[in-house]
Amino acid sequence: MKNKLKTSLVLGTFMMCLSSQAQINLKEGALGALSKGVAGLTFSDADAAQLSKAAVTKLDAENTVAGPTDPYTVRLNRVFGKHTKSEGYTLNYKVYKLNEVNAFATADGSVRVYSGLMDIMDDNELLAVIGHEIGHVANSDTKDAIKASYKKEALIGLAASQSEKVAAITDSQLGKIGSSMIDSKHSRKQESEADEFSYNFMKSNGYNVNAVASAFSILAKMSEGSQASFLDKMMSSHPDPKERAENARLRAEKDGLFKPYVQQKPVVKKPVAKKPIAKKKK
Repeated sequence: MKNKLKTSLVLGTFMMCLSSQAQINLKEGALGALSKGVAGLTFSDADAAQLSKAAVTKLDAENTVAGPTDPYTVRLNRVFGKHTKSEGYTLNYKVYKLNEVNAFATADGSVRVYSGLMDIMDDNELLAVIGHEIGHVANSDTKDAIKASYKKEALIGLAASQSEKVAAITDSQLGKIGSSMIDSKHSRKQESEADEFSYNFMKSNGYNVNAVASAFSILAKMSEGSQASFLDKMMSSHPDPKERAENARLRAEKDGLFKPYVQQKPVVKKPVAKKPIAKKKK
C-alpha cells in the first residue's frame, strides 16, 4: 500500500508539471524524458535483463574480447564452463583483455572477467571471485542496480531536457549505462551475501573453500601496494578484503575444512601453431 501511495504521489507530481505548461515552457524533449521517468517507476526484471544485454553488447564492442582459441578463453572454459546454468539463472561469459583486476556480472547473466584478474589468481581463487559475481545475479542484486541506475538517469533526463547542452550530456550518460554496471555499488549487506554465496558455491561443487580467503587476501595485499588507488575506488562500497578473508577462514574452520591454502600456478595452455605442410615436388 505504501509503495502504491508513493508511486501515486510521484506520478501526481509529474502530472502537475504537465498541467503547468503555461508557466513553464517544457520543450518536446522533456515529454520524452518524462515518459522515460514514468517507465522507470515500473521497470521490470525483464526490462533490467534487456537493458543489461544491450549495454553488455556495447561494452563487448568497445573492449578487446579474447577469442575462442585465446589462452584466456580456453582457461575460463575449462574452469567455469560447467557452471553456466543453475536454478533461476543462465550465464554467458567472456574475457576482457585488460590489465585490470576486475570482474562483473549483469542482470541478463553476462559475466565478464578481466585478464588482469586471471593473471594473479589460480583456478580455485578465480572460481571464488566468479562465484561472488554469480551471487549478485542469483540474489537479484544486478537487477536492483540497473533499475536504480535507469530510474536515476530517467529523472535526470527530465530536468536536463530543459537545456540542449545538458540534454546532450544526459544522452551520453544513457548511452554509456554499461559503465554504471561495471561500477555498480552494491550495499555491504549484498556484498556479504554474495561472499556467502561464493563460499557455498565452492563447497557444494567440491572445490577448496580456502581459496575464498586466499582470493580476498590477494586483494588486501594489492590494496596496500602500487594499485591501492585503483582497488580503493573499485572496492569503496565493499567490506574490507581483510575482513572478508577472515570471515571465509572462520567459516572454513567451523566446517572443519580449514587448511593453509597454497596457490597453484595458473595453467594457461597456449595454442599450438600448426606447421605448414610442405608440398611434394613433382
